[in-house]
Amino acid sequence: MTRQPISRRRTLALLALGTASTAAGATGWITGLGAPRRNPLAPADTSQVLSQPEAMASSNGVLDVRLTAAPGARLAGHDTSAWGYNGTSPGPTLRLRPADLLRVRLVNRLDQPTNLHTHGLHVSPQGNGDNPFVTVRPGDSFDYTFRIPANHPAGTFWYHPHHHGTVADQIFAGLVGALLVEAEPDLQVTDDLVLLVTDTTLDGAGRVAPANRTAKLQGREGDLVLVNGQHEPVIAATPGAVQRWRVINGCTSRVIALRLEGHQLTQIALDGIFLPAPVDRDHVLLAPGNRTDLLIRPTANGRYPLISNPYDRGTTAMMGSGGMGRNHSSTGSPVTLATMTVSGPVSASPPIPTTLPAPPVPLASATSQRRLTLAMSMAGMGAMTFTIDGRTFDPERDDQTVALGTTEEWTVVNTSPMDHPFHLHAWPFHVLDASAGTPLTGVQQDVVLIPARGWARLRIPFTDHPGRSVYHCHILDHEDLGMMGTINVHG
Repeated sequence: MTRQPISRRRTLALLALGTASTAAGATGWITGLGAPRRNPLAPADTSQVLSQPEAMASSNGVLDVRLTAAPGARLAGHDTSAWGYNGTSPGPTLRLRPADLLRVRLVNRLDQPTNLHTHGLHVSPQGNGDNPFVTVRPGDSFDYTFRIPANHPAGTFWYHPHHHGTVADQIFAGLVGALLVEAEPDLQVTDDLVLLVTDTTLDGAGRVAPANRTAKLQGREGDLVLVNGQHEPVIAATPGAVQRWRVINGCTSRVIALRLEGHQLTQIALDGIFLPAPVDRDHVLLAPGNRTDLLIRPTANGRYPLISNPYDRGTTAMMGSGGMGRNHSSTGSPVTLATMTVSGPVSASPPIPTTLPAPPVPLASATSQRRLTLAMSMAGMGAMTFTIDGRTFDPERDDQTVALGTTEEWTVVNTSPMDHPFHLHAWPFHVLDASAGTPLTGVQQDVVLIPARGWARLRIPFTDHPGRSVYHCHILDHEDLGMMGTINVHG
């Protein structure tokens, strides 16, 4: 079957067809980037103080956890049929240290298969480790074992399902949780807070709205943008008291362009890895899957919204055919994530460290080079395909075979009219150069946003952890539609 690269005009034509067919079969529903929905659920009171998920910490080098994936999580102040781990969304925050052993019994109380991915952890992908090929069927359980390396960087990571074909649905429904590796200097902060950002769309009965065809092609974005399952919560602070915010973009497709009214954001980490030194920024951009650690220094009493600015990832023209759905798309109006309320007497802020324990940059030169191409194309009968190197995902095929102990240079090229965040499991990478021309961080990361018609050049050390895993677009609808490949690292 012949596939043709997709142009913007061809994209619009296909999306218009998808929208028309959806409208014809769903009279009375509003359609947009999120999903079809009737009488969308309004959020409850937005004056609640930001809550922290239940924390489960290791003891004597071991953390044993039972995570039950099931409906019934509370979101936006309502009891809903959204999904969570152990009854909540986000699930419990898992707190570990380097060299710890994490054992997770995952119990599936859903009506579809699931599994578990520890996003960003540099751990083995084999067997009952961070293995994306595991299937936990409804009613079954699976025992995972993750050994955190003794030299694993401290930082902010997260966990979520990764069963191909259902990933977007399950994360959109609420299956997410934070995972922290702790072994770091004293940052002299008053509060250390997790801010796990998700979005979803709920109908008036508290049910998660299914995505229509257009939403999947664009990458769905929900009407409700939540922080720790809350809608626009309040973060209490006092002038001069420094807070650490661990912000995780757990959205299915939404890019977060983060800013805090009246304040600079002092960034200290990206994707769980400390920067060489703190950097003050007006805003921080987080693709789906990205994380950032920030030091927040409130200076005066007042109310300061934490905002996600509009960001066009290539869907502006497409939304002309599908609508935006209450302006909560990332290309619509700014979205308030939370509000920092500062009150009390002013105190002197402790000093911000001038250097941070960033892991050293691997100096080994690349032993081989590869080029990967992310593409959207049209095949027979007007179907749109999402591919890497012209192929959709096949779990039985090895797309990349890599020798253990080598360092490679990958150039990831995006030929499509939409941005695609590229994520590689198990083996973090350095971004050496990118078409966007933005300053490089100099630290390892695991998600990089490849702009439409753009590229990024990555250095990846495959120096440990043999095994088989995946790389993919972290617009999770695109991953489920086939934009994923396999990698086999062997000695």
